[in-house]
Amino acid sequence: MADIKSLDDLKSAVAGSAPAAAEAAAPKAPVRDSLGRSYATGKRKDAVARVWVKPGSGKVVVNGKEMAVYFARPVLQMILKQPFQIANVEGQFDVYATVAGGGLSGQAGAVKHGISKALQLYEPSLRPALKAAGFLTRDSRVVERKKYGKRKARRSFQFSKR
Repeated sequence: MADIKSLDDLKSAVAGSAPAAAEAAAPKAPVRDSLGRSYATGKRKDAVARVWVKPGSGKVVVNGKEMAVYFARPVLQMILKQPFQIANVEGQFDVYATVAGGGLSGQAGAVKHGISKALQLYEPSLRPALKAAGFLTRDSRVVERKKYGKRKARRSFQFSKR
């Protein structure tokens, strides 16, 4: 490394390394497999979802079933549609997902997280919108384990005076 003895030397050294920083800020290339799909893993609570996204008519298949069959509640269906609405690509991508663990709510959140990550890998220009909405962040809250001597994680057994 060059000897830096003054501020001018420091400025010229930093200016010389600017192209490296510009290359790092260059837009990323899409990540797709041989079938033209992008793959991502989504997690929420105890649920883990493997999600594949490819261009299509907007069909969503979860564990071999249609979205409306697997997630019967409209709220859960709305959760799955959010990444597409934020990115303005509704009806442009087909989703195939396998999800395991947790309950339906956690599974819906895991699939949503996976869809967001896969969309961002398929089309890197969608990343700012998805990141601003908070869909790329993994919600790390999980149920606290039960401790011995307690009824639940922190709840004590009922106290009896007599």
